[in-house]
Amino acid sequence: MRSRQALRQAVDKLHSSAASPSSSWYCNLVRHCVHLNDVEQAKRLQSHLEAHPSSDSRDLFVKNRLLHLYSKSGNLALARDLFDGMPLKDVSSYNALLSALSRAGLIPEMWELFCSMESRDAVSYNTTMTGFVRSRNYTRALGLFVGMLRDRVECTDYGYVSAINACAQARRLKCGKQVHQRILITGSLRRGNVFVGNAVCDMYMRCGEIGMAAAVFDGMASRSVVSWNSMISGYLSAGMLDKCFQLFCDMRDTGIEPDQVTISNVLGAYFQVGDFNEARRIFAGTKERDKVLWTTMMSGYSQNGMEEEALLVFKDMLTKGIEIDSFSMSCAISCCAKSASLCLGQAIHGKVIVLGSDANLLVSSSIVTMYGYAQNGLDLEAVNLYKKMLEEKVKPDDITFTAVLSACVHANLIEQGQMYFESISQVHGAIPSSEHYASMINLHGQSGEVTKALDLINGMPHKPNYVIWSALLSACASNNDIEHAEVAARNLFDLDPLYAGPYIILSNMYASHGRWKDMASVRFMMKERNVKKLTAFSWIEFDSKVHKFISGDRSHPETDALYEELQKLIAKLSDAGYTADMNSVLHDLKDDEKVASISYHSEKLALAYSLLKRPDSKMPIRILKNIRVCSDCHVFMKYASKVLGRVIVLRDYNRYHHFEGGKCSCKDTW
Repeated sequence: MRSRQALRQAVDKLHSSAASPSSSWYCNLVRHCVHLNDVEQAKRLQSHLEAHPSSDSRDLFVKNRLLHLYSKSGNLALARDLFDGMPLKDVSSYNALLSALSRAGLIPEMWELFCSMESRDAVSYNTTMTGFVRSRNYTRALGLFVGMLRDRVECTDYGYVSAINACAQARRLKCGKQVHQRILITGSLRRGNVFVGNAVCDMYMRCGEIGMAAAVFDGMASRSVVSWNSMISGYLSAGMLDKCFQLFCDMRDTGIEPDQVTISNVLGAYFQVGDFNEARRIFAGTKERDKVLWTTMMSGYSQNGMEEEALLVFKDMLTKGIEIDSFSMSCAISCCAKSASLCLGQAIHGKVIVLGSDANLLVSSSIVTMYGYAQNGLDLEAVNLYKKMLEEKVKPDDITFTAVLSACVHANLIEQGQMYFESISQVHGAIPSSEHYASMINLHGQSGEVTKALDLINGMPHKPNYVIWSALLSACASNNDIEHAEVAARNLFDLDPLYAGPYIILSNMYASHGRWKDMASVRFMMKERNVKKLTAFSWIEFDSKVHKFISGDRSHPETDALYEELQKLIAKLSDAGYTADMNSVLHDLKDDEKVASISYHSEKLALAYSLLKRPDSKMPIRILKNIRVCSDCHVFMKYASKVLGRVIVLRDYNRYHHFEGGKCSCKDTW
């Protein structure tokens, strides 16, 4: 505070003095302005300097320092005005304004300024590359990197970090390896530049080259907390949980204190393996617990079907005054939806409105789930609720439209859905969102009108995004329309080249048509791009312990008894009329091989285990699955609910399925 006051007094003295100040006086004052980040005194210093122009070369130094201060503090207008009024500029002047434009996200203006420069240095290139990376224009960032090398401008460590980050974000492994080779030549890693090492590790992790990431990590001369976190996070994403735990222990053994990010990742790993006690122990033993850790605990419980525990964590957050953000509110609302805690959900919704978070897409989606009923099969109730809203003159918003259209999709109310969709613009004067268009595409798909869905996409006022093309691909898969499926899949490959879903769907469609060469081509593309297929698994809880099952897995300690129980169940269902749906297996296999491959899907193993452990219970059987349930397992569960006389609740990636008496709450649309 005293330093700022002293600076203000010094600038006051400058303005009140009749004598002409020396250039060294200006230089000294501007250094203090920059050190204290004091923009107000910098503006006063600038005004005095402009009122007393000098040909001294140090004036350029002062103005450049002012430019950098304005840029760093986000005052683009001040930087632009100063730059435009400077009679003399050098590379540093241009670099300062480049930085300001980059920070402001004004990429076209940044590029125009870069191109206008007569001479450029490494900072010019680094700043512009960083701007392209921030704006997710990774191809142009890498093109600029190549241009810098072509122009024989020596690349600094900052430039290499920008280039390697672009490779990481774009999943350009081959290019990343080339940049890594140049980094090795410079010796940055040998010199212990931890920022470069972290960037290279992150690039390999993001591209799925875990072994290379580990090799770089092991060879780093020095490591920061970020280095350890990057590796632990990468192992977690790859499902290599044992490596997560080992690295966590190694980190503490080296004396590096784990931070909130470390603890959050490790908690996530323990929740994945179902070790809730260890997760609780680590959480309780962490002194500094921020909102991220609290939300991780909530999310971990929720993902394992323990909604009540998740809501207790949320209540503790409120009691202890922990900041509530969109992630924690979304998780809490989702838990309310899953556990049918509508009163608590409404209370949380009220807090959402008070905090102004209702416009957040994550929170809005959770509210839709809770009020829309569709996730639990109460689609007609959702539509009737919407009608009641209109009768009471309550103005619907985007969230309401999404909820009612989603309900129409699940209830197959095609005409009503079309009417509600058209009313968004014609009656309520709003513009339909991508989610609204996606619902209509799903409706057209259910009625077998894929061409109408494509016409709807072509008539959209905005560019189709991932949600739209995913909806079209799903509609094409339902209608076995491979021609339009190829269109949707190609767009999805471009938008997210590393997500396996579209590759698998298109590959399976080719297989169903006997187009084995095309199927092999898609599989080769996945391998070439290092696309990893998500492992499907189901889990069920007994006596506070989670039992996880993978299709065909025989690692469970009670495997023999489990498979014997499943064979008994299959025999009972077969006697009742169940036959395996061969379309669920689209590989070039013989019929008996196909039957064998689908008989041991993970949810069937989970169901059999439940029957094995509690054969006489009449309580509902609750199974959770990480991906969408296949058509054969869906039919299997319907037969099982009828033959066993038990309610089976299966939560897959899309929704809850309540099987009872041979029927499902989703009405066979999911």
